[in-house]
Amino acid sequence: MKKGRRPEAREHGAELDGGLVVRGHGRHYLVQTDDGGRVQCVPRGKKSEAVVGDRVRWAPTSPGEGVIEAIEPRRNLLYRQDEWRSKSFAANVDQLLVLVAVEPVFSESLLARALVAAAEAGIASCVALNKTDLPSAALARERLSPYSVMGVRVMELALKRDPAAALALLGPWLAGKTTVVLGPSGTGKSTLTNLLVPDARAQVGEISTALNSGRHTTTHTQWYALPGHLGGGAWMDSPGFQTFGIQQIEPMRLAALMPDLAELAPQCRFANCTHRAEPACAVRAALEAGRVPASRYRIYLELFEELSRPPQY
Repeated sequence: MKKGRRPEAREHGAELDGGLVVRGHGRHYLVQTDDGGRVQCVPRGKKSEAVVGDRVRWAPTSPGEGVIEAIEPRRNLLYRQDEWRSKSFAANVDQLLVLVAVEPVFSESLLARALVAAAEAGIASCVALNKTDLPSAALARERLSPYSVMGVRVMELALKRDPAAALALLGPWLAGKTTVVLGPSGTGKSTLTNLLVPDARAQVGEISTALNSGRHTTTHTQWYALPGHLGGGAWMDSPGFQTFGIQQIEPMRLAALMPDLAELAPQCRFANCTHRAEPACAVRAALEAGRVPASRYRIYLELFEELSRPPQY
């Protein structure tokens, strides 16, 4: 057998072990094996295509180390966006939790982008408003009211004041599901993660040591098993970026991924209406009548323009 060539059985997928990617840093992945252990793996070849949440097939190379030979088919894939580039970061997700707060004031553009990304991937989504014990909570509720009207579930939390109530509210929704959370700095995402997974900080430290990722640990997605008293399932914390990538979406599909506009679009005169300047547009008629908030239409135009630009390389 030539040097560097794999055994014939390995080439056909035999004698490979199964596992779940729970953390990644560059070309290094931490894989939780099917028997509950954890091994540090690198991908076969130059490309690093695995993401947290992927089921993989891997082969051992030395004690505690292995090589990823194959990625099993995914149910879905989410992207993060950095400038003009989108990069996948989580796979096989059941639901998305967008955590916003009364303070600091949340970005509606970020919220809409996250919900569009989830809809495109076929992932259920929910918005959680934290710090509802603050005096300015009424204004935050008002800003979120259009999302409740269009059918998005909105939960209210006060994580620091009443963590028990937060657990009681979130627990049934999280039970048995793989949930990815998105939240900008200051919303309470770390507080929530530590509430759900009491040893989260310890796990991050151990994994950082294993992957030698040091100070970069806060920029990567982390998979945690949820404890049994919450009904099991998994929690995927994804710090280090502010927005989801949606560059994979065709501009003409955008309205169909925004529930309030999707309801109106079939009433437009033209089937290929962009809802920007065409006559007899039901979306703009609803906007003028006050049935579509100006902020939602502004976000639609912003995203449509972004998706219509040619790719930048």
